[in-house]
Amino acid sequence: MKPLNGALGDQRRFVPLWQAILALLAGAGQAASLAWPLANAPFSESLGLHYGQAVWWLPLLSLGLLAWLLDGWRQIALTQGARQALQPAAWLGGLFATAWLAGTFWWIFIALHTYGGLPAVLSVVAVIALAALLAIYYAAVCGAFVLLVPVKSAWAAIIFASLWLLAELARGVWLTGFGWGAVAYAQLDGPLIAYAPWVGMYGVCLLVAWLVMTMAQAVRLRCNWVAALLAGVALVAPVVGGAPWVSTTSAGRLDVTLLQGNIPQDEKFEPGSGVPLALKWYHEQLLASRTSLVIAPETAIPLLPQQLSPDYWQSLQNRFATGEQAALIGMPLGNNQAGYTNSVVGFLPGQEAAWRYDKQHLVPFGEFIPPLFKWFTEMMSIPLGDFNRGAMKQPLFDWKGQRLALNICYEDLFGEELGLQFSDPAQTPTVFVNVSNLAWFGNSLAMDQHLHIARMRALEFARPFVLATNTGATAIVDHQGRVVSALARDTRGVLVTEVEGREGVTPFATWVARFGLWPYWALIGIVLSVAAWGALRKP
Repeated sequence: MKPLNGALGDQRRFVPLWQAILALLAGAGQAASLAWPLANAPFSESLGLHYGQAVWWLPLLSLGLLAWLLDGWRQIALTQGARQALQPAAWLGGLFATAWLAGTFWWIFIALHTYGGLPAVLSVVAVIALAALLAIYYAAVCGAFVLLVPVKSAWAAIIFASLWLLAELARGVWLTGFGWGAVAYAQLDGPLIAYAPWVGMYGVCLLVAWLVMTMAQAVRLRCNWVAALLAGVALVAPVVGGAPWVSTTSAGRLDVTLLQGNIPQDEKFEPGSGVPLALKWYHEQLLASRTSLVIAPETAIPLLPQQLSPDYWQSLQNRFATGEQAALIGMPLGNNQAGYTNSVVGFLPGQEAAWRYDKQHLVPFGEFIPPLFKWFTEMMSIPLGDFNRGAMKQPLFDWKGQRLALNICYEDLFGEELGLQFSDPAQTPTVFVNVSNLAWFGNSLAMDQHLHIARMRALEFARPFVLATNTGATAIVDHQGRVVSALARDTRGVLVTEVEGREGVTPFATWVARFGLWPYWALIGIVLSVAAWGALRKP
């Protein structure tokens, strides 16, 4: 770090411009790693689709570059005091995370501006402000990294990994949580993903952070070679020995029909265009379906049952009241007195009352308005409201020997919540079903990122994921996270296919159902307590 010390001189409290630029570029690379737009991505050639591909090695460079910069400031902290490095380290972490997160969910701009009518400048400011706000977590942990200065490099990598996990957990859990784009999602086609059934997405985040800091220290030739060897083993072992997939057994196959209406978002809730189009098309397809189960996406029917004509609602009930077919249909439920829910209605033969699932993890600003933000939502022309939350754990949809667990929109982002369904090993889901409407975000990488989220959940729980969406991605993901069938996005279509349910419980499902994410909070607490004790004892 001699060039760095010489360049800084007495100005070492500030980040050199070249480091700031590197942090921003590294953050942009981290965003690109989550869904690099490639026409020849896996599973796309056979399906004729164009998906954004997760690039597993890119975070080793992007996050590794941030780790290298931070380790340089750690060296300064060792020799000149932690306070000299605190502010620069925090700035580097904040710049990296702002570029990473803004580059990940830039498509929120489409919802705010294109469909919400918010001025373009304000929409850009809103996206960057959200990214910068969430980046505070990462700025804080990067600053803490140089405060908890360890002498041994191997111990530094463990502290960095624990701190990074703390930031990922805080972003994914606190203030309703928005862990979209966590570093683990880029690992879907890489060797580290083999650990997902054991440690879950957050555990993979921990491994990536530990690995990149160990690599950064190896580049500086000050590494602990035992730690470097362990890092190599962690990366190579799944490739050499075969991915340690958890053994599960087939629960049989279910033939399904997935409906993708492709109703334009700017018309979806318009009574003179999108509403009659949706009612007509979905009604026709529901009545014409011939598979054991037909699934329509989130708010496929954009009206309340009492707003539909009696004949319309009755015809759906009659269609599935007898025979060997069932249906799951996304639609709102409720009234002024009881409140409203974003729900899925299920029709089963021989069942008097319709089965229902109510969304429990609501989207801020979309399904509930946070306090003090009424002024912001009034500037948009998006139909917003305060919905009621469903119960955290709701009954499964039991049909044809399969137990289907429903989730709506970005609820599949929260693996710890889906894990609650695994508390009783004898009554675990055999299939996950997600219904969504991503038309708010246009034909953007939001679809690819959401598909990657479903793939991660499939790996964590060794369960297939069925996705039925308005515009895409409508697909079947098997229990090993592979997309086995899908519709081209931004098209109106019907996917007739099969899904194989699975029995058996992964180690991750076992412990997350019982303890939630507390084991990770405890691990962080232990590591950081020991690190703080060591830092206080330093002369």
